[in-house]
Amino acid sequence: MDIRDKIIKILHEDARTTDAQIAIMLDIEEDEARKIRKELENSDIIKKYSVVIDSEKLDEQPVFAFIDCKVTPTKGVGYDDIAKKIYKFPEVHSLFLVSGVCDLRVVVKGKTMQDVAFFVAEKLAREEGILSVQSSFLLRTYKSDGNLIFEEPKDERLQVSP
Repeated sequence: MDIRDKIIKILHEDARTTDAQIAIMLDIEEDEARKIRKELENSDIIKKYSVVIDSEKLDEQPVFAFIDCKVTPTKGVGYDDIAKKIYKFPEVHSLFLVSGVCDLRVVVKGKTMQDVAFFVAEKLAREEGILSVQSSFLLRTYKSDGNLIFEEPKDERLQVSP
């Protein structure tokens, strides 16, 4: 694994890692770590830094749904044309071209199940080129983007000895 890949791995695990910390971890100069990070950012390999949130601990929990869409690709541009129409909706959290039964997997975020259902029925399903949609609501997140979210509750029962 080259130095760039190692820096990417470190930042993927914790985007708050400083150039000084990276330098110590990889036994390189801090200036070299800073230079490589800037190159990764400027070349658009690193698109953005983000946080992982445990939504179950928020006062108002957002609702997420996975919407699998069968679509008719546009002649000459394939799936990209319909993907552009879909990802412009503010309700769309993520969008993936996938293999299998469906073509596109849309992750939708809303305040309520009704908000998500309205978006799917009134906006997404009505887009030209979408043949069918199948919705699944997210019930619990155990692991997201490589990060463990769900933690086993601690057993707080008193131990009884015979």
